[in-house]
Amino acid sequence: MNIFKSARLVVLVLIVLGLLVGCAKKPVETVITEPVKSEVPSDAVPLDPEVKAEPDTRGDHLTKTEQAVLNSRFGLLFDLEAHETKEVERYFNYFTHKARKTMARWLERSQPYLPYVRRVFTKYGLPQDLVLLPFTESGYNVRAYSWAGAGGMWQFMKGTGRLYGLKSDWWIDERRDPYKSTDAAARHLKDLYDAFGDWYLALAAYNAGEGKISRALRMTGCNDFFELTKKNRRLSRRARLRTETKHYVPKFIAISKIFQNLDTLGFQPVSWDMAREVAPVQVPGGTDLLALARSGGMTWKEFHDYNPMYRRQVSPPHMATTAYLPVDRADKMIAYLSDPGSRPYAGYTRHRVRSGDSWWRISRRYHVPISVLKKVNNRRSNTLHPGQYVMVPGNGSSRKVAASRSSSRSAKTRAIAAKRGNYVVRSGDTLWSISRRFGTTVSTLKRANGLRSSRLRAGQKLYIPNNSGQATRQAAQDAGKVKSQLVRYKVRRGDNLTSIARKFGVTVRDLRRWNVLNRRGTIYAGQRLKVYVQ
Repeated sequence: MNIFKSARLVVLVLIVLGLLVGCAKKPVETVITEPVKSEVPSDAVPLDPEVKAEPDTRGDHLTKTEQAVLNSRFGLLFDLEAHETKEVERYFNYFTHKARKTMARWLERSQPYLPYVRRVFTKYGLPQDLVLLPFTESGYNVRAYSWAGAGGMWQFMKGTGRLYGLKSDWWIDERRDPYKSTDAAARHLKDLYDAFGDWYLALAAYNAGEGKISRALRMTGCNDFFELTKKNRRLSRRARLRTETKHYVPKFIAISKIFQNLDTLGFQPVSWDMAREVAPVQVPGGTDLLALARSGGMTWKEFHDYNPMYRRQVSPPHMATTAYLPVDRADKMIAYLSDPGSRPYAGYTRHRVRSGDSWWRISRRYHVPISVLKKVNNRRSNTLHPGQYVMVPGNGSSRKVAASRSSSRSAKTRAIAAKRGNYVVRSGDTLWSISRRFGTTVSTLKRANGLRSSRLRAGQKLYIPNNSGQATRQAAQDAGKVKSQLVRYKVRRGDNLTSIARKFGVTVRDLRRWNVLNRRGTIYAGQRLKVYVQ
């Protein structure tokens, strides 16, 4: 009997345990997904850690000189209370001690842009202290992107940038244009001050957003930034200011005090004479920016340092953009832009990569060289992932691109033929009559001379293959007797070496040789070229 009772008890315990296990929450399965593809460019630079870091001042104490600077009056507004001064002191201590080298690097990085920023802020009637705001935002880094996607030295979010006319897409990100973004930041700050009537609140709104600060003020009944930070805990979790926003103004004040006392604090003074002298130039859509850089004797890195807003080595095909060219190289680069050949990518197709696609397969499909595809898409890797987009130049038309390549090959053949030319075309000559005379065919003559039509011009040089006959040797002698005449041609707007060569019946190679132009050498309107015509 006891055995049966024990057995029943065991069964009952097992049933209860089973029910408990069944009622327990099932563990959530971990689903591994592909990482979300960021829209941040591949050449993006992350913010320096010190931009967002909590100031660590352990073991560091201010000297008497530093304390005197800290206690000095701040330019923007009025004196701060003791509680507020404590936060300012933490950041002041941090950037003069533990983060001193970072601060020195930021100061050096700011020198090419500070004069322009000051000029723009003066135009809008803004306090001069505000030219220091990019130190707080990005360390004056025009290429910087935050984890949240804010970009440029003013750290505009895409939406805010768009409100102030800054374009941001696959081709270009004008938040990284130091000139356009500065103008946009000045207008934005002016709007915020008009909304709040207080610079501290305007700065807080620049960081957190106008709506966030407006709601917090309304809920707390405050009209002062520091009063708002004291009452921050009274707000709901969703409405509270983040720590970054609470510390934003004190950090800005601390950096401003340091900047206004660089000599006293032992920092290298900032030079206001290092502004870049640039010529803003309209760049037509689809311009080959790498070729533009080379026309001014610049590498892509040097050009991109002046124009960090471009995300590709081709300008956006659907719109004109502004490029900033060094003034001492602008003439040649502007001359290049006047050449229609500078825009080989004015039409394009976005190819969506499918499973099994490779650079070689896309190249074969569109008849565009792999090197061109990689250059246009700023890619070095051979790896492609399904879902990616690859930009294909020339409207993606294999016929157009193939025709362009064919034309290029024909031009090379014509140049070689003209150099080896052993027969001078006379009035009344045709390809058929010349072929009959030298015992060859019209198609052979066309191939040998890179001709796409049968039209000939008196004085034109032709290369006759298999020129072993007496008549061919005589033709070579006749060609040598034709006298050359020197013409000094003045380059006109829209001219290029190819059009000039066709005009005088010479080759581009000859023009380069006569005028000591290398392959990268460009011509510009008003230049005099030597041309020897026969």
